[in-house]
Amino acid sequence: MIRIGHGYDVHRLTENRKLIIGGVDIPYEKGLLGHSDADVLLHAISDALLGAAALGDIGCFFSDNDEKYKDADSLILLKEVVKVLSDNGYSVVNIDCTLIAQKPKMRLYIEQMRKNIADACGISVDFISVKATTEEGLGFSGSGEGMAAHAVCLIEN
Repeated sequence: MIRIGHGYDVHRLTENRKLIIGGVDIPYEKGLLGHSDADVLLHAISDALLGAAALGDIGCFFSDNDEKYKDADSLILLKEVVKVLSDNGYSVVNIDCTLIAQKPKMRLYIEQMRKNIADACGISVDFISVKATTEEGLGFSGSGEGMAAHAVCLIEN
């Protein structure tokens, strides 16, 4: 059986935080605000995977009220999500995701993001697509207030 999932996440940009996207530490004057490392891309992917299996979202597994997940590495959380899928008889087929951010430009970091995601999911990088776009200065991401990400995935059992 093949199942499709969609995930969406958004985080506010703030000073005095690292900007970590797709498991890559990106030099920038601001980072994303959140309980964990606030990796908006990996959170959207995790939600897509869990949604495809009808297992809820990452908040069901990694509560932002639990100090255990304070500043947690979202790549480790993604690996846990993949384990949850495996324990339920599913494996990841492919992932396609889009990061929405006005700045900084992501082109230099996308290949490392793809590799990090593929490694965390235990699949070939050929099955991971990461794209980045701006919103032409519109909305919260366009004004530089935050970043968002969408992800779709295919899983099978």
